[in-house]
Amino acid sequence: MTLADWGRKELDLAEHEMPGLMSIRREYKDQKPLKGAVISGSLHMTIQTAVLIETLHELGAEVRWCSSNIFSTQDHAAAALVQAKTAAIFAWKGESIPEFTWCTLQTLNWQDKVTNMIVDDGGNLTSFVHLGIEAEVEYEKNKTLPDPSSAKPQEKELQESLKILREHIPKKPDFFRTIAKNIIGVSEETTTGAVRLEKMEQQKKLLFACININDSVTKTKFDNIYGCRHSLPDSIMRATDVMIAGKKVLVCGFGDVGKGCAQAMRGCGARVYITEVDPICALQACMEGYHVVSVDTAVKDTDIFVTATGNRDIISIKHLEAMKNNAIVCNIGHFDNEIDMAALESYPGVIRNNIKETVDRWVFPDGHGVIVLAEGRLVNLGCGTGHPSYVMSSSFSNQALAQLELYTNRGSEKYTKGVHVLPKHLDEKVARMHLSACGAELTVLTEDQSDYIGLSKLGPFKKGSYRY
Repeated sequence: MTLADWGRKELDLAEHEMPGLMSIRREYKDQKPLKGAVISGSLHMTIQTAVLIETLHELGAEVRWCSSNIFSTQDHAAAALVQAKTAAIFAWKGESIPEFTWCTLQTLNWQDKVTNMIVDDGGNLTSFVHLGIEAEVEYEKNKTLPDPSSAKPQEKELQESLKILREHIPKKPDFFRTIAKNIIGVSEETTTGAVRLEKMEQQKKLLFACININDSVTKTKFDNIYGCRHSLPDSIMRATDVMIAGKKVLVCGFGDVGKGCAQAMRGCGARVYITEVDPICALQACMEGYHVVSVDTAVKDTDIFVTATGNRDIISIKHLEAMKNNAIVCNIGHFDNEIDMAALESYPGVIRNNIKETVDRWVFPDGHGVIVLAEGRLVNLGCGTGHPSYVMSSSFSNQALAQLELYTNRGSEKYTKGVHVLPKHLDEKVARMHLSACGAELTVLTEDQSDYIGLSKLGPFKKGSYRY
């Protein structure tokens, strides 16, 4: 708590850089449209997230929060919120996986209330609730409890989830089903989380309405491209002090995140190579002047590896073995399984030398080493402070509006069980709220122009299928 005053000073600075959230506060603060909302959130507990939390609180919600990554919490941000009593926070930087899982459970464990809204990142809370329900049903049927040994060795977080459910369910056998009955909706932050939710929907397992804010243009094109373009080089430089200019950099994946990373590395003077499975993205990379290769082809002489695919097993132990001495390996995709850390940790004779917090040099028996950042988790949050406030204002304005959409339309049929996206007019509203900070002057259609193209002067200006 000694960090709270520092956190408040940073919050004050961040608010100036987050015009979208501040605009939402001004528009809705007198109405308190989230009054009665009991929000549990799992999202990186940073200064920028603190501004989102205080926005939800100002709109009338009660909030409990945990982080979605063991390294991403900024302790001074968490302390500032606790001191102000705007939220209960269960997060600190450098949690162990058992601690992370305990924090996740506590975020749902209101003493006198039941969660009815979720703000999620990577589907963490949503998946945990569904896993808990499956375990409760099994326990009710035949008194069988979850078995942590049923998870694969590399699935450490699943092992801990099963372990904590094994302890929790006999004490509160209807805990997760009660939450599910009360949930009005979920707003999901990331590509990976959206994929998880869509898979659950296809399998007919998804139990409530979800808004995928990642597919809002003002999230995916801004957070994923411009945010990563800023925070990737920042985190690599903070972690290693290496000069990026002249280095060969391999960016795995050329989606929006990969595009931002590639732009950043090129801007720093690196020679940038791309891996891709999607022929359209691969062709885009070629047309932007990047070399498109495979990891196998590039591994021996690459200086910096960046995984940005949202998939698993992108860099294997055979790749790590073949890398040049002191190659830097990091991940900016959502989860920690893009790099095979489990195989590296169990490699016979490997030695882990910790350089500083979240920076490790792994030395193989032959004497060569690789530098792994943030243990294969999100490098920009593990080794830096994440995306800057301005771009997160765009993302988190979508989160706030999604919570408003779900909660104020409760009881209607607008958001039924399944995965939805925000309406286009709200996407454009988020963009409008940020233009003045850039000194932008928006052109307004004349009546003749509006009639000619068949669009309202106020928008929406593009169809939902339009690719920006």
